[in-house]
Amino acid sequence: MGLTNIIGQILGWGLIFMACTANGFNNIFLFIDAASIFIVFGGSFAALLIAYPLAPLLRVHTVALVTFTAKVREPLKAIEQIVALAEAARREGLLSLENHMEEIDNPFLAAGIRMAVDGMSPEVVESIMNTEMDAVNARHEMGKSVFDNLAKSAPAFGMMGTLVGLVVMLSDMNPDTVGKGMAVAIITTFYGALLSNLVCLPWSEKLRMINDEEMMDMEITLKGVIAIQSGENPRVIKQKLLMYLPPTLRPVETEEG
Repeated sequence: MGLTNIIGQILGWGLIFMACTANGFNNIFLFIDAASIFIVFGGSFAALLIAYPLAPLLRVHTVALVTFTAKVREPLKAIEQIVALAEAARREGLLSLENHMEEIDNPFLAAGIRMAVDGMSPEVVESIMNTEMDAVNARHEMGKSVFDNLAKSAPAFGMMGTLVGLVVMLSDMNPDTVGKGMAVAIITTFYGALLSNLVCLPWSEKLRMINDEEMMDMEITLKGVIAIQSGENPRVIKQKLLMYLPPTLRPVETEEG
């Protein structure tokens, strides 16, 4: 999943760079303006400071890193592990799952199985696991909302910078410098659109997809743990959990299988 982000960023920035230097490499300097950078990036960051407490802003770099490092999830593998645990519980009893704890690489699944082995009621286990899911979803939504906010404020500050540039330009209507002044004024709009559409909006959408996949994995895990605790048939558990997956990801059962 992170690979597509890397390829997209390289492709996007590369095409922008090629467009800026299409008429000569020195033209790249026409697209660099310190005042525009201060207005767009500084103003957008100031808006974030007003809108959010400091803690989530200090973690924004780790949230951005997730869009590059997130791995493709394998829900089918998780279902197979849950079914294997269900088969072990059916053969040896629910308490025997304590001997299989080291085989579980999913912390959420391990926590659920541990609570089941400890004798908690299915209602309590479900309530605790739902609370964990809500907490994870809230953290993810907070990180995503930071980039949503940036995506909205960056173009707005870009337009503000353009207006400031126009005011400065119109205050001294020298025919020899009007064209250059107009170009500098428009650069801030360019910066705002670039920050919003090539960075913030794609990262926000990527974070939403990552969160949706993680929530689906946790929902599958929750239903699996409750089914194991209820002593359901492993084959029934497998069929119930496979319904969460799109048909293309479900294994094809042969008559012999």
